[in-house]
Amino acid sequence: MKKPSVILMLLCATVLSVQAQKSMDEIDRESFNAQYKPFQKAGISVTLKPQAIVHSQPTKDLMLNGNWQLAKGGNEKERLGGNWPDAITASVPGSVHGSLWKAGIIPDPYLRQNDSIATRQSYEAAWWYKKEFSITDKLNAPRLIFDGIANKCTVWLNGVKLGNHEGMFGGPFFDVNKLLKEKNTLIVKLEPIPRIFEENDSTLSNTSWRNTVVFNCVYGWHYSRIPSLGIWRPVYIKNHASVEIEHPFIATRSLDGDMSLQLTLRSASDKPKGTLKVSVLPDNFEGEETSFDYKIASSRKEETVCFDFKIKNPRLWWPNGKGDPNLYKLKISFVPDNQGTADYAETSFGIRTIKMAPSPEGVSPDRYNWTFVINDKPMFVKGTGWCTMDQLMDFPREKYDHLLSIAKQQNIQMLRAWGGGIPETDDFYDLCNRYGIMIIQEWPTAWDSHLTQPYNVLKETVELNTLRIRNNPCLVMYGGGNESPAPFGEAIDMIGRTSIELDGTRPFHRGEPWGGSTHNYYCWWERAHLNHALNMTSPFWGEFGIASLPQKESVMKYLSDSEKNVWPLGQKSDFVHHTPIFGIASDLQRLAQYSGYLMPDNTIDHFITGSQLAQVVAVRHTLERARTRWPESSGALYYKLNDNYPAASWAAVDWFGAIKPVHYFVQNSFAPLASVILFNQTNMSSQAVSLPVFLLDDNLDLKGKSWEINISCYNHTLALVKQKSFQGQDNQKEVNQLGSLNLDTDQTRSPALLFVSEVRSEDKLLFRTFYFMNFEVQKGSLFNLPRTTLATERSGNRIKITNTGKLPAVGVNIQCPENEYRLIVSENFFWLNPGESKTVDVNLSEEIKTDCWNLEGNPFIN
Repeated sequence: MKKPSVILMLLCATVLSVQAQKSMDEIDRESFNAQYKPFQKAGISVTLKPQAIVHSQPTKDLMLNGNWQLAKGGNEKERLGGNWPDAITASVPGSVHGSLWKAGIIPDPYLRQNDSIATRQSYEAAWWYKKEFSITDKLNAPRLIFDGIANKCTVWLNGVKLGNHEGMFGGPFFDVNKLLKEKNTLIVKLEPIPRIFEENDSTLSNTSWRNTVVFNCVYGWHYSRIPSLGIWRPVYIKNHASVEIEHPFIATRSLDGDMSLQLTLRSASDKPKGTLKVSVLPDNFEGEETSFDYKIASSRKEETVCFDFKIKNPRLWWPNGKGDPNLYKLKISFVPDNQGTADYAETSFGIRTIKMAPSPEGVSPDRYNWTFVINDKPMFVKGTGWCTMDQLMDFPREKYDHLLSIAKQQNIQMLRAWGGGIPETDDFYDLCNRYGIMIIQEWPTAWDSHLTQPYNVLKETVELNTLRIRNNPCLVMYGGGNESPAPFGEAIDMIGRTSIELDGTRPFHRGEPWGGSTHNYYCWWERAHLNHALNMTSPFWGEFGIASLPQKESVMKYLSDSEKNVWPLGQKSDFVHHTPIFGIASDLQRLAQYSGYLMPDNTIDHFITGSQLAQVVAVRHTLERARTRWPESSGALYYKLNDNYPAASWAAVDWFGAIKPVHYFVQNSFAPLASVILFNQTNMSSQAVSLPVFLLDDNLDLKGKSWEINISCYNHTLALVKQKSFQGQDNQKEVNQLGSLNLDTDQTRSPALLFVSEVRSEDKLLFRTFYFMNFEVQKGSLFNLPRTTLATERSGNRIKITNTGKLPAVGVNIQCPENEYRLIVSENFFWLNPGESKTVDVNLSEEIKTDCWNLEGNPFIN
């Protein structure tokens, strides 16, 4: 045998070293020192039979939602001792501020500078809630449950102090069997919010949130500063069954339908003996019900049982754009042998797996594995940030549905519910399950607040809410918090350990950004040129973007009448107050800078439009560059989808629900099938350029088909400067660089350049988008293009738009000026060639207006 060479030995050593390398995921998981996790042992093997089971009806809880009394100030003796002549009616669930507004005591907190009036109600005195209720039916082991109180409270029932509680995301809970009467009085005292303002902090940002567990984006560091108070989640008296079914957890073991179910049976007085019945049936698709039953004879009052079973012909849950988000319903009941009251539990679930894979260069101890592998399919994740949607804690399902349906239209596959907000509500998760939108749920920590927040309050928050949300297939990751420079220590370890011990089926990241993800705001906070956004790269984008104004109709809603016909507006105006940090961080100047790249700022319409189109430029190019880098780049979440307050912000949908232009361009940038052009500068006038062209085909829709990519460039006269086509007979890759569009110095010499990119196959137009460049050469040039004309024909909720002119119609958009806030258009801001027609779905009944950037009369700019 030959002696191995030194080089070969070194190569072998390198290979062994790489094989032994661990990712940050593995290192973190080991460091959390979890003592156990669900399903770590094989469960009881059972068989689902094709039969329906009649389940017992659940015990009826006594709901205490609805009208309560609300009063300000006063001492304990006054409030516990009798009538409250100063009380107003308050809604529970709800907020103190919302009830004061509804009663006419404070003006609308969302308009003008009325938040300055509302915020005083958070600090001045304690607030007292009272509910009087009667009990007619006997309750078994009754327990008083508060699902959420903001924030520090004391609770009395019939004059007896039950206890104190801190933390707004679950609790308190009290056993009340010995205190209930036929007629009862429940009183809750809310402590005022502490006032902690850093010295020389002109933002008036209250940092007291760092010392408790709340959603902190209403404490003044952003564009909302009304710290929340209220009983914001349901209140009820739990009527316990003889044996309670607690925390059922179902998980996918294989994509063949192998499932595990774990639950706990608990009895207050006897050992659980009886029959457990379990049904599995389709939730959002057609199919048969299957079930099993199992005899339980426990030797102790609390018994945790685990079952393994198989769902035949499983229908998988897929993210938006990858397949159908199929859901199943799980029904469970336990019937005791001793004729005691039966218990019932129900939840939805999906069959899907989540794994994290390394980037092509392999695992690294200082980087997480950032490739999401859903149902064994690696995917580039297309997403955005999610902001808690209302500072006054008004969270109706209809508002969630409005925003999440927009996210689905935008081709969003993931939302990051960030650490400035809340562990989201059941309605949020249910709708994300149904829309196929994956969730990264961060816990309410940010900027190293885990170092000062009460450990036990944070621990309770994480434990209660992990148990609540872990059955949702849309939940794919837990996060330690937002933008903590040092996400380490006892609290972060506890959160990571809890994610394993109470779940174990999903990854946990100790912070965001961390371990290879990036947040970048050089455009905005550093006031970098938009060119910076065109060239940014990251293995995974957690946040980036710039702010823009809401739609004009929304701006007019929050301005005083005296400001609505004035421009420019002063530093102390309502307009400036509704900017990212209330106008004190050069907010107006930043908006003017980015708006000024595109439009002169001599009217408010110009200013709004310029800011919105600058946002388009700052977001869409980064998203498209990231997609073309797959698999080196595995996802991009721009900041953000929505708002908690009406203001100039990073959102694609303003607080009133009106859609900004960036939504429609992201819709194209994230389309499953797209052809994109990469630019590294916005102004290329009189320069020779070579622009890379890519075909993006997430689902290989063009596999086995002939296809053609057409790229066209137009100048400011809408004359065709250059056209290039790329053809193929098949497609086997998700990302294809086809070549480049080359332009010489004469071809780029124009105060506006417009590019159209389209995909055609089998004589059908499958995708089209357009780009606008060179806009800095002559401000407003995009809206001084030669004119065309449009004709519209409406039938129900569909509108057919035809370009009846001789020039392309640039930026065709549909508006409803009288009711912009409910407008959902399936597609908007598109390009129509002469003679072309396009039919668009519109979700409104009011009269609409159709515009484009070069329509005769140019109504887009008033």
